Amino acid sequence: MSSFPHTRLRRTRSTSWSRAMHREVLVTPADLIWPLFVTEGQGVEDPIASLPGVSRWSVDGIVARAKEAVSLGIPCLALFPNTQADRRSTDGAEALNPDNLMCRAIRAIKQACGDDIGVLTDVALDPYTSHGQDGLIDEAGYVLNDATVEVLVGQSLNQAAAGADIIAPSDMMDGRIAAIREALEGEGHVNVQIMAYAAKYASAFYGPFRDAVGSRGLLKGDKKTYQMDPANAEEALREVEMDLAEGADSVMVKPGLPYLDIAIRVKQAFGVPVFAYQVSGEYAMIEAAVAAGAADRDAMVLETLVAFKRAGCSGVLTYHAAHAARLLGA
Repeated sequence: MSSFPHTRLRRTRSTSWSRAMHREVLVTPADLIWPLFVTEGQGVEDPIASLPGVSRWSVDGIVARAKEAVSLGIPCLALFPNTQADRRSTDGAEALNPDNLMCRAIRAIKQACGDDIGVLTDVALDPYTSHGQDGLIDEAGYVLNDATVEVLVGQSLNQAAAGADIIAPSDMMDGRIAAIREALEGEGHVNVQIMAYAAKYASAFYGPFRDAVGSRGLLKGDKKTYQMDPANAEEALREVEMDLAEGADSVMVKPGLPYLDIAIRVKQAFGVPVFAYQVSGEYAMIEAAVAAGAADRDAMVLETLVAFKRAGCSGVLTYHAAHAARLLGA
């Protein structure tokens, strides 16, 4: 490699056109997945205090957001239900109801937008359980793996029948990807994708999300017996390898920015589509910095998205998706 002054690395940075021409990573609206929270009612927009700028929407509002996403070039929505307290139970049975909030939202989006947008659905029991855990529990409060997987299979088939395009199991039970894939194939849902939450950590960054789905005050204990230890990276590669072997089409790393090292290692090791979830706590920190006058929202949003792409991510789930798409389309 030549040295200074024959090589001046600032040379290609000296003008905007040159910086654009030499840019290694490009972010477009097609890289974004927009997480949305569904609630009961008609004409409801319910702002979430711990997620400034994010609301729960009734199904009609979700349909409006879907049409907005199509107009912005966002290819996919991720849905999360805020299940009413009287529909929650220890066994999460509402997850199997074909007319539950999630299924009604899926059908409404598909009726309104067809294949113009994809619908990704969360598969886990925490929005449906009275104890806030992602699965069934025993008398000691321990989350039961195999019994939970049986319910997750039913939940996945329920969502697929309603029109879900991507099933995204976020529960972190062992063996659930194989069980769900076999069930989808058996029921003829051969083109329904699985995006596995393969490396989901027991993180401190999930608090506002639990507010959004109404589980924070319900959660008994923590989720450390099934979500990953934040100290572990090699284990994440084992999780990803197993989920891919069981039939996942893509994998997710969650949270996002604190785990970019995991994302890039997964991409380098397996060469598969890797998605990152810029979770609620990450979003809230950006908004808090903006509110404090410590940061520029537009610049921070775009820079974080570039970071995900630079780390090898195929796409990002972010609550800033609509805002980012407007910036990128400007």
